[in-house]
Amino acid sequence: MRSLPEEQEWTGEYIRYDIIREFVIAFVVVALLSVLLAALLSSPDKRPVTIASWAKAEPADFVATAVSELDGSSTTAGYGPPYNDTPGAGQKLGPISLQRIPGVQIPINTAQDFVIGPLRSIPNDSILRRALATYGSASSDRQTAWTKSYSDALTHATFAGNVIVVLPGRYGPVGLMMGALLAMARSGGLDGYLVASPQFYSTDYTKPLLYLADGTYLANLAHADHLQGTQWGMMNETGSYPGQAWLWLYTMWYQIAPFNSTGNADVLIWSIMVILSLALILVPFIPGVRSLPRHLGVYRLIWRDHYRRVEQPGGWGIPQ
Repeated sequence: MRSLPEEQEWTGEYIRYDIIREFVIAFVVVALLSVLLAALLSSPDKRPVTIASWAKAEPADFVATAVSELDGSSTTAGYGPPYNDTPGAGQKLGPISLQRIPGVQIPINTAQDFVIGPLRSIPNDSILRRALATYGSASSDRQTAWTKSYSDALTHATFAGNVIVVLPGRYGPVGLMMGALLAMARSGGLDGYLVASPQFYSTDYTKPLLYLADGTYLANLAHADHLQGTQWGMMNETGSYPGQAWLWLYTMWYQIAPFNSTGNADVLIWSIMVILSLALILVPFIPGVRSLPRHLGVYRLIWRDHYRRVEQPGGWGIPQ
């Protein structure tokens, strides 16, 4: 058994070390590297996507989306909690619908919130008010017939300046409503209406984001920048820039079966990540797993210089 030697006076060489100088050098080097890498690899300053830019760039897509919001056929209209109580909507984990447990927390009626409400906010337009009254007093079957006819006519629509032109048909007041909504969107008024909030901080962009997501304009922009889920979008940055590489484990699941083809992908992947996170947290308490580092001996490879000195005869001045 080894016995520790008594303390002895050090007779070796002393090397002068100036920690202040080392700190200054390290600080300057890191600062210069940060500035250089920020200039070369910083995130691009993309212009924000708004309802107005959408209506100007792709008016046909905007109007088609607005019609789907009006007749309740859009993705948001049938999304389920937390936006509406659509029967059967929501992702499930087995028989349990986790999405429905908290219920409707952000109630959204797409027809009222995205179309009728904004149009009613337009002042001094008696013709538009009569059109809204006509639409509101019609039966649901009549409203559906109007929106379906107008939606079919949009496939042959043209645009004369800021005005949408469709072939004559039985659209009721829908045509006038869509023309007014397009003009409102192009002016930026619809953006302002959708973000207006009675709360003190009016920075809730839920409604405009849902509106944009229901169309194809935002999806096309995301595809061009490799930001869609099938393109590992969660961990990407716009353009050819480094993104959040640490999110690879989460985004990986969206690229493989069965998660890349199921409607419950979000809740299933979330559940897997919860299990993996708990397993990582509980490693010190799981028998067998917690002993792997000792059995594998990787630590001895990392600290090989230390163990070579300690285990040799007379290592560190300790006699055998």
